[in-house]
Amino acid sequence: MKSFKSIILSAAAVMALSAFTPVKKKFSPAEQQQISVATPGLFARSSAFNVDFSSLRTSDYSFPLPVGKGEVQNDLSLRIITKEGDAVKAMFEGDVRLSRKHPDMGNVIVLRHRNGFETVYANNAQNLVEVGQHVKAGQTIAIVGTKTGQTYCDFAIMVNGGRINPSTIVNVKTHALRRQTLLCQKDGQYVSVSAIGDDGTDVADVDSDFEKDPFENNSTFKWDLTQIEHEKWAYPLPGSKVISPYGGRRRHAGVDIKTVPNDNVLAAFDGVVTKSSPYFGYGNCIVIKHAYGLETLYSHQSKNLVKVGDKVKAGQVIGLTGRTGRATTAHLHFETIFRGRRFDPAVIFDHANKSLQQSTLTLNKNGRVTSEKKLYANGQKNAATNRM
Repeated sequence: MKSFKSIILSAAAVMALSAFTPVKKKFSPAEQQQISVATPGLFARSSAFNVDFSSLRTSDYSFPLPVGKGEVQNDLSLRIITKEGDAVKAMFEGDVRLSRKHPDMGNVIVLRHRNGFETVYANNAQNLVEVGQHVKAGQTIAIVGTKTGQTYCDFAIMVNGGRINPSTIVNVKTHALRRQTLLCQKDGQYVSVSAIGDDGTDVADVDSDFEKDPFENNSTFKWDLTQIEHEKWAYPLPGSKVISPYGGRRRHAGVDIKTVPNDNVLAAFDGVVTKSSPYFGYGNCIVIKHAYGLETLYSHQSKNLVKVGDKVKAGQVIGLTGRTGRATTAHLHFETIFRGRRFDPAVIFDHANKSLQQSTLTLNKNGRVTSEKKLYANGQKNAATNRM
């Protein structure tokens, strides 16, 4: 199984930037004139930050020219070829930092986004937005231009004024956003960007039997829970009781389980930590990416004991139960997620017995999980199927 890139962090804490991080709408003259310029305050609190793209909604992202064909250039720009008159779309929500004519790049727009990145849209026939204007993902910001008989947009992604390979964030061929966490670390004048997980297939060595990519040749994959060795899984809060199940009228996204305050929260499977920070109503939140694109989420901890990039083993203590965020009592809110879609944790775990279900899961490439429960009677094995 392909492992994650090793990441060496400085002593400074890693800061998580979300889609709601404040962004400055008033820009200095230099920011309004220069395409490549450092982002003020981006590394003021930490020499590193991470951005989680795995939780974005479909409406939070747009490929700049949805019908265009892109190719990465030597200068790390993405030339997207399309038809004359096509509309150029904002990749993410953000604010217009620059909108002007450039002597070499034609009409150019630079958007500063709340996740710490900036996007550049060049060779426009016409810019349709002004400096300081707030735009939504997918909003038309320009009309694509034509030069030397070819109609295209030169698109680039920057961090602190430096370009990064756009393939780090998007699949150039399919136009899809890579559902991953990116770690951005400043070292002197340079910023390195490393992917922690990539589209649910680049995960840590979770099990020797796990394939490199279960969906390489098929759209579905069967995962027999009964074959998982005991040391390869753990119930996240042993000795607990369920105080709020999955679903219901309030559409609960996970299951709430409770023991006592500051009890040990355990990693459900081997994996890599992709989030460890306060997260709105979740309070102190941890997300771990496992094999096959499976993720588990743990929240309301009084304290997180792991950081982004840590490789963890099943049963490892990753936090202590608490009531941070929107919680009325100390407990663990636990979620299971497959390729961006939440499903009932009871598909995997028998909460009453604190064990794995006696079932085989069929994982679909589109994110659907089907449970085929094994029933044993008189030596015969039968199956009951549930779809999630």
